[in-house]
Amino acid sequence: MKFSVSIFVLILLSSVAICVKAQSADDLFAQARKAAFDESNYPKAIALSKTALQGSPDYADIRVFLGRLYTWTKKPDSARLAFNEVIAKQPNYEDAYVGLGNLEFWNDNSEKALSVVNDGLKHVPTSEPLALLKAKVLNDLKRWQEADEVVSEVLKKNPSLTEARSLASRIKENSAKNKVSLSYDYIYFDKQFDDPWHLISVDYGRQTKYGSIIGRVNYANRFNTNGYQFELDMYPRISNTFYAYVSGGVSNTVGVFPKYRGGFSLYANLPLSFEAEAGFRFLHFSDNTWIYTASVSKYYKSFWFNFRTYLTPSNNAVSQSYALTTRYYFGGVDDYVSLALGTGLSPDDNQNNVLLNSNNYRLKSNNISLGYRKSIKTFNVLMLKVGYDNQEYLKDTKGNQLDFGIGYLRRF
Repeated sequence: MKFSVSIFVLILLSSVAICVKAQSADDLFAQARKAAFDESNYPKAIALSKTALQGSPDYADIRVFLGRLYTWTKKPDSARLAFNEVIAKQPNYEDAYVGLGNLEFWNDNSEKALSVVNDGLKHVPTSEPLALLKAKVLNDLKRWQEADEVVSEVLKKNPSLTEARSLASRIKENSAKNKVSLSYDYIYFDKQFDDPWHLISVDYGRQTKYGSIIGRVNYANRFNTNGYQFELDMYPRISNTFYAYVSGGVSNTVGVFPKYRGGFSLYANLPLSFEAEAGFRFLHFSDNTWIYTASVSKYYKSFWFNFRTYLTPSNNAVSQSYALTTRYYFGGVDDYVSLALGTGLSPDDNQNNVLLNSNNYRLKSNNISLGYRKSIKTFNVLMLKVGYDNQEYLKDTKGNQLDFGIGYLRRF
């Protein structure tokens, strides 16, 4: 009987000791994280993590955290040992592969990083962080088509992942420094004009280290008159937060196009996936027209929202127009459907900005448009659009306008 009681007491004491050790390891882990993230004291965090592992050597979370600490303090060999020890004991431990893959990637060992990530995906095939890291590594290795396929698959499963959408944009830019596009618009009026309008646009864009540059030639047949316009758009990068839009155009057929047009906007990337913009547009027919614009954009899950206003001062009054645009992404950056609702005329709308000539911009207008954009084999993009405008072209006299558009873009 005494022997049984002794065994029971021994088992009880052993259980208490194990619980104390586990609790102690958790406390030390919490202290280590606080030292690293709140105090930026990595040596202290390393010491606390090592102490915790002495009592709980198989505590994988702490060992992976120790590997990350070694990575941040530029001790790659110690980091590799920590990550590999976890992988050897727990081959399905996702964070260990992510930590080791990032270590190799950040140390310019992209081939090794790819090997680590592929091994991790064999054991954790549904891992989003590993797939995203694989796309980054493939992009660095200039294997852009593979990178695009991987990141597109991530976006199909999680379209709201803004990091993946941003990476997809960079992959598109890196994989194809050049792009050409061709578009055609047919515009029908039931009352305002007897003949439909035809617009054709051809442009060439080039990515540079300073930002993108786009040259464009527009042709239009309006009012039974042919005309051409030549435009240049630039999107210079200023910093990680700011970039700009600078644009100018000229035409020798006033009325079909404005004689001169120009524009400038400053964009700011804000927290929580917001973007803000403020700028102006300039049109010259026989007189100058200055239009001021501001917008705010937001990514939310699989959606992108943009609200924009145009303000046109004239004769001690300000004409206002508004537009709300939303996109639903069903794949990569070139795979979405869009819906736009607006009032008034936009100087950025090449189909209708000629109507800003004279006093038309003071008249009422409501419009809606639907768009579809789909990438085909990575570097080809098909674009479709249909729009409807209810336009007051004379006081208290309205007409309807239908716009059908098709376009094709090729990156290379």
